[in-house]
Amino acid sequence: MATTTTKLDVTSRTQTGSRAARRMRRSGRVPGVLYGGEGDSLCFDVDARELRVARASSGAVLDLSVDGAKATPVVLKEAQRDPVRGHTVHVDMLRVRLDEAIHATVPLELAGTDDAPGVKEGGVLEQITRELNVEALPTAIPESIVHDIGEMQIGDTIPLQGVVMPAGVTLLDDLETTIVTLTPPRLSTEADEEIETETEVVGEAGAEGEAAAEGDSSGGE
Repeated sequence: MATTTTKLDVTSRTQTGSRAARRMRRSGRVPGVLYGGEGDSLCFDVDARELRVARASSGAVLDLSVDGAKATPVVLKEAQRDPVRGHTVHVDMLRVRLDEAIHATVPLELAGTDDAPGVKEGGVLEQITRELNVEALPTAIPESIVHDIGEMQIGDTIPLQGVVMPAGVTLLDDLETTIVTLTPPRLSTEADEEIETETEVVGEAGAEGEAAAEGDSSGGE
């Protein structure tokens, strides 16, 4: 759970648009927008490495300082990533008050996947829900919510109501939502075997046809 904040220094910017953004990224900067709260929207850019370190070392809240001014508590609302390289190309920051609850999206992680009896028996594990919508004070928003499925058997389905929320965190999603299923292993059927046999026969016939065609061609020469 996030109980501390990390300071992040950013620089205000007046240049906008895709061309300006590309120049910033080439120089190791990430463009962003700050909005919400009592202030006006503000465009900024931040050192890519400092942003990466701040996000890794803090919880949900960052103390954002623009041009050296007094820091303001913010949360990361959205981060856009390069689809190929994976690095952050743009961020949206939202001003918050530490004494007011906010809505946030938190990753759902599964623990005990290798220990579940159904998995050991060859069952197919599928995680249906990977993110949860929650409400909490900014400093109480967890980096992730972990649910142990180490007792799952083949045929089990776990709904969201089985996930325990950390103290101070309220779940906003439907409790009947399925988060994970463990289905029986897929067994080959007679139909599958017939298809495989037919495929092999067709393949052999095709190979024989090609060989015969090559023989006729060589004989014609």
